[in-house]
Amino acid sequence: MVTSQPVITRTTEEFQTAVTRALSAAQDAFDASATEEEPAQAARLGFIPTMGALHDGHATLMRRAREQNAVVAVSIFVNPLQFGPNEDFETYPRTLEADAKVAAEAGVDIIFAPSVDEMYPGGSPLITVSSGELGNLFEGKTRPGHFDGALTVVNKFFNILEGCVGTHEILAYFGQKDAQQLSLMQRMVADFNHPVTIKPVAIVREDNGLALSSRNQYLSDEDREAALVLSRTLALLREQSISRGFDRLDLKSARDYINGQDNVRLDYLEIVDPENFAAPTEDSKRALALVAAYVGETRLIDNMELS
Repeated sequence: MVTSQPVITRTTEEFQTAVTRALSAAQDAFDASATEEEPAQAARLGFIPTMGALHDGHATLMRRAREQNAVVAVSIFVNPLQFGPNEDFETYPRTLEADAKVAAEAGVDIIFAPSVDEMYPGGSPLITVSSGELGNLFEGKTRPGHFDGALTVVNKFFNILEGCVGTHEILAYFGQKDAQQLSLMQRMVADFNHPVTIKPVAIVREDNGLALSSRNQYLSDEDREAALVLSRTLALLREQSISRGFDRLDLKSARDYINGQDNVRLDYLEIVDPENFAAPTEDSKRALALVAAYVGETRLIDNMELS
């Protein structure tokens, strides 16, 4: 099968021009094929922000966007604001050529791959988005400033897109593996009145249950086997929740089980209400088991919805 290559843009102006042209062409095609019985539909834009090192999880987001939109755009930008002093910004994989192939196979039309200077001219921005109290919990507690950086760059991406799509709708796709980030993005869209619809997409797992992540490539074969304790523990908690309810789960035993695995060090394992990431109450409609752990030197996260 021959796949068309996405247009790779490097500057905001190039990206906006490419988006405007693609939406205009898509709308012209819809209008030309319209009939009295089937009026022309409005061309929509699907957008997936990423930091590159694309894997099947990202490709799932792209394919979902392809199914639901006339035009699909992906950003590939390793955002320095999301990395702490001791994290892996310098060594984080930058694989644009390989990423473009993944994007092409998933049906992406446009890639926005800006430099740090293009996104933050003059150095780190003086004005950033604060993730508030929710951003200080769990991942935010372990990685201070991480969510502020993620919200700041996505807020900027949304502003860039809103400046060129006209009346066309924007749908933005986020994986549920980063559950806390997904919740914060939904809050930012609501609080800032962005004309963007957030579309969550379920976690993609390997056949053995390991959640796909760009950081999985850092794992040795032994680490990959040890990392399975995370998804197995979440699955056990989900099974227990069916019979006990999520307020009677044995978290101590579950934590001990993870810490008992060689080469694995637990950061946290908690049950939360995904609406606010506080402990579930009698009024909670849903509950989510969250886990983060170091497998060797690599920090992994995962989550699973409970019954």
